[in-house]
Amino acid sequence: MSGIRDALLIATGKYDSGRLTELRSPGADVAELADVLADPAIGWFETKTLVDAPAYKATRAIEKFFRDRSTDDLLVLHLSCHGVKNDDGELFLAAADTELDLLGSTAIPAAFLHEQMSRCRAKSIILLLDCCFSGAALPGIKAPATVDAKEQLAGSGRAILTATNRTEYAWEGNRFLELEPAPSRFTEAIIHGLRTGEADRDGDGRVAVDELYDHVFERLRESGAKQTPRYWADLEYRVFLANTAIPVQPDQPVKVQAKTAWPQRRARRGQDALIRLDVSLKDLALGKVDTLKIQSAIACGSCQGLGTAADSVVERCTSCSGYGVDGETDCERCTGFGTLIRNPCAVCAGDGRVLNTRSMTYRLPRGVTNGMRVRFSEQGEVGPGGGPAADVYLEVVELPDTAFERRGRDLYCTIKVEPELARTGGIVDLATFDGVRKIRIPGGIKSGKTVRVAGLGFPEVSGDGRGNLMVTVDVPRPMLL
Repeated sequence: MSGIRDALLIATGKYDSGRLTELRSPGADVAELADVLADPAIGWFETKTLVDAPAYKATRAIEKFFRDRSTDDLLVLHLSCHGVKNDDGELFLAAADTELDLLGSTAIPAAFLHEQMSRCRAKSIILLLDCCFSGAALPGIKAPATVDAKEQLAGSGRAILTATNRTEYAWEGNRFLELEPAPSRFTEAIIHGLRTGEADRDGDGRVAVDELYDHVFERLRESGAKQTPRYWADLEYRVFLANTAIPVQPDQPVKVQAKTAWPQRRARRGQDALIRLDVSLKDLALGKVDTLKIQSAIACGSCQGLGTAADSVVERCTSCSGYGVDGETDCERCTGFGTLIRNPCAVCAGDGRVLNTRSMTYRLPRGVTNGMRVRFSEQGEVGPGGGPAADVYLEVVELPDTAFERRGRDLYCTIKVEPELARTGGIVDLATFDGVRKIRIPGGIKSGKTVRVAGLGFPEVSGDGRGNLMVTVDVPRPMLL
């Protein structure tokens, strides 16, 4: 191909609506991916980025991106944001100003994307959807449980890679509350595959789209992320996204290339746990330290995590010669361990671990909002064979407050003001999350008007910034005699 190689990367992490959780990865996603795609030694794309833009700017950029193209052009569109559905099951991609009750005019409809790609003359369009679909179905609607991106976006001359589907979790980095944002695991896997060249599965010095998907799939599984990327393609020929002219040593050897001498240790890392935690709006605003009961696996005390009885012999698996793999997959007979236990431990049945219920103390920093995840390193289950402990992720479920409503970083409430005070103006006491505060009511204020109090809103998750307290005045009508 001798056409143009263009990439448009759109990311939305901050939302005006308090009903959409702030995402910390998108800004880092587009910055690093744009750098890799634009590298002359790797992708040699012309790249443009759009971060935290309203819907009209995003749709305008997309329409302009697909206009006036030739058949030989290679186009890459990357979208990192929330994905939501309406009551009819139609998919929308959230923009900074998206209102969940007005998706048609404040979000990016999948139908609009499909139309723009269908009208484009380019025969090679790559769509990368790194969207958090954990909130794809709005509360109370009866949309399907899956995100049918294929049905709503697929078409001739295009390939689609998605990070996850509705029923799975879209992870954002290892530590959601780190000070510096990190790329999501899906985009990180794409960046890693292109930058290191590990996505070049056949060693021909180029990375094809299907090879990139295979790399992303395996890297997400190896990382323990509970999400399965999806891939659909209807391309006339094999499309190559990058070169790998300069070989780079992989940072982690591929399992099939790292056959070790027998016997191998029968140990694996545990499975990460995700726990949904109901938290009041006040606790989210002020921060919270508490404990919860969790049930997880710990090392078996009888066999010290080895899984064997005292007189047992650990034998080499003859099916895989002790390597634990059969080709590129785990050996079915030994499940990837490379060894077989002749006489397993009677307490743990050879697993090397037993169930245990314990208390875990957690701390939620102030400013965490609905849907955010906090990682507690190595607080999860011990792996099979006494392997390393996994992590526990707490996902915040924000409970409604009787007095205050959060909209982004602003808090809204309503207070009653007597007609005389509304006429003359004065000071009223208001019980806030920070204690009782005196609020100045200007003279002549009308019922339904709002008084803004700076610095008493919801805090930023990192930093000292806070939103505003928006106090709506309710002036009762005088009683008629």
